Amino acid sequence: MTDSSLPPTGRDSLTEDLQWRGLIQDSTGLDELRALLDGGSATFYVGFDPTAASLHVGHLMQVTTARRLQLGGHRPLLLVGGATGQIGDPKESAERTLNPPEVVAGWVDRIRDQLSPFVSYAGENAARLVNNLDWTGEMSVVEFLRDVGKHFPVNKMLAREVVKARLETGISFTEFSYQLLQSHDFYELHRRHGCQLQFGGSDQWGNITAGVDYVRRRGAGPVQAFVTPLVTKADGTKFGKTEGGAVWLDPQLTTPYAFYQFWLNADDRDVVRYLRYFSFRSRDEIEQLEKETAERPAARLAQRALAEELTTLVHGERETAQAVAASQALFGRGSLDDLTPETLRAALTEAGLVHVDELADVAGLLRESGLVPSAKEARRVIAEGGAYVNNTRITEVDAKPTAADLLHGRYLVLRRGKKSFAGVELRG
Repeated sequence: MTDSSLPPTGRDSLTEDLQWRGLIQDSTGLDELRALLDGGSATFYVGFDPTAASLHVGHLMQVTTARRLQLGGHRPLLLVGGATGQIGDPKESAERTLNPPEVVAGWVDRIRDQLSPFVSYAGENAARLVNNLDWTGEMSVVEFLRDVGKHFPVNKMLAREVVKARLETGISFTEFSYQLLQSHDFYELHRRHGCQLQFGGSDQWGNITAGVDYVRRRGAGPVQAFVTPLVTKADGTKFGKTEGGAVWLDPQLTTPYAFYQFWLNADDRDVVRYLRYFSFRSRDEIEQLEKETAERPAARLAQRALAEELTTLVHGERETAQAVAASQALFGRGSLDDLTPETLRAALTEAGLVHVDELADVAGLLRESGLVPSAKEARRVIAEGGAYVNNTRITEVDAKPTAADLLHGRYLVLRRGKKSFAGVELRG
């Protein structure tokens, strides 16, 4: 690559680095994969189906792995599934909702734009965005059945776990045929672009190995494949989910502040594994952060390093600086005046933002915000010096904010003690 802003891969060979990070769960052959990845420049692909208007943090494993492979000298083909996105890979519970083609087309464009910052489109191994509708959309039904379908033994397709799970309740031919479409993608990318490698998540292992076999059956190849592990959380909850729902890469769906907080709040039991998966820090740096996390967990050094790196990668340096500043200012360690209205509102929304038509006294606002259960408790907290408005301690129990106290003309930051805060927004 020629982009000097991208960091080096580290002291290990690429395959050794991937193994140390735990990014290779299964492969078509580790020796063959090592020869391909460590033996020169190869073309690889990874696919993203447009099933929503944005990618989410669950996609980051594939996005950052693609970036990692490109840093190792390989050429990425980032496939956005304009065709497969209209079908949907089978899921164990029920049939997927089929979205209208025009909706999927809009999502394709948005996801293509989201993928752009993660790779370089310059240099000898410049990345390329591809859409499988370009070769699938022009095929007739007869061509598809004759040229593609004849290479797929039905008994092997029925052996897929997700298919077996649906045989009792029923599965449509539409979803059943998804494996053929994805396999054909590998063949077409091999034929058109010399693609030698596909990778994806572990839930795609059956589809991916079917593609490897299909390329062979068509008399092409050899090609290789590997899958990354499923990202899990130590507490048993689903990775990438919060109380507010999925954590999206689109800043309109998940604000940069909320994105930053998601990583900052990572469990100590998970954060080092996340660093290995997602960070581009060296092995020595990650091992040092692992040591510091074990010795001083309260400092949350690993979480801060991960949150800053990934927020910068996804949203840029400016939004990251605002997220860091907000995290500090809301707890009295920085100036609230330095925060943009967008960042301040995002932070207060995460904490709990109440809307009022007029400003009450501080005791009433504390109670209305949920920081205290009653007006009596609010007066006690104020009298004991534990109440703050915009990081200024309130000492009078009947104190009342004025319009001059409003940040950006409409917000107040309420805090009880050192760690509990909420927001007030004046309507109108």
